Amino acid sequence: MSEKALRLGTRRSKLAMAQSGQVADAVSQVTGRPVELVEITTYGDTSREHLAQIGGTGVFVAALREALARGEVDFAVHSLKDLPTAQPAELVLAAIPEREDPRDVLVARDALKFADLPRGARVGTGSPRRMAQLNAYARAHGLDIETVPIRGNVDTRIGFVHGGELDAVVLAAAGLNRIGRGDEVTDFLSVDTVLPAPGQGALAIECAADRADLVAALAKLDDPHTRAAVTAERSLLAALEAGCSAPVGALADLPPLSAPLERAEPQADRQIVKEMRLRGVVGTTDGSTLVQLSTTGPVPRTHDDAMALGRELATEMLARGAAGLMGERAL
Repeated sequence: MSEKALRLGTRRSKLAMAQSGQVADAVSQVTGRPVELVEITTYGDTSREHLAQIGGTGVFVAALREALARGEVDFAVHSLKDLPTAQPAELVLAAIPEREDPRDVLVARDALKFADLPRGARVGTGSPRRMAQLNAYARAHGLDIETVPIRGNVDTRIGFVHGGELDAVVLAAAGLNRIGRGDEVTDFLSVDTVLPAPGQGALAIECAADRADLVAALAKLDDPHTRAAVTAERSLLAALEAGCSAPVGALADLPPLSAPLERAEPQADRQIVKEMRLRGVVGTTDGSTLVQLSTTGPVPRTHDDAMALGRELATEMLARGAAGLMGERAL
């Protein structure tokens, strides 16, 4: 490969620029080539409507994929939870690097924990998935909260708390960590309380399928455990025929390593593990009804194995009435 700079397509948000910059450095190391960021504005960035109204989180992806198809960029970086589950034949997910912390976190006034929020506390989130699980937890534990739909970047959302409009907001730990604002977290939400979005905390590096040299180079950044986990999670989402903005949570993890996520502790050191557990949840946004199930199987060795794990759990969830809870189905 020549020394010509590789063009990395990225959204313009502070978070997207931060994570794309980190990927750019890693790609430069494995290719020996400079990488330049090409900023692309997506419809999801400019619209002020709620995601469910404008087509779900896929609206953040289309413009990047169009730039790839036109050859304006060589590869693109996405937050994996933003990617629709259907993969275009002309594009390939060349690498899914090791996942950041997948949990949701609370940023609250007065350094409050979720369980210590006052009665009637206003908790902001743009995610029906988070609303469903937060409200269900509150119902089960005698808490009185009001979930408030919000949009905007991290600064805007945290600003609602600092400005007194909200008592707390719920965000992804990975995003705050990537922009160096992890110290603003007041509570890590156990995955037993709130299952993350499928693919949350993971990045996807996508390029044209016919760029064999680039696909091979980018593949050096791939983490097999992360790819297997997020493939199972996204297979569950696809099999539920749910859109990106449906209230579906999923997490595939390796049980011996998962206790820190449940106890809100740092990640444990990697061990040799033989089983993967997949958990899924679907619920009404008011938290009155949840379908939450899990299954455990051998750590998937192939893409098809991971897909099968997701489909298996989705079938069980649909049998328990999950379809009627999602509000919207993918077309």
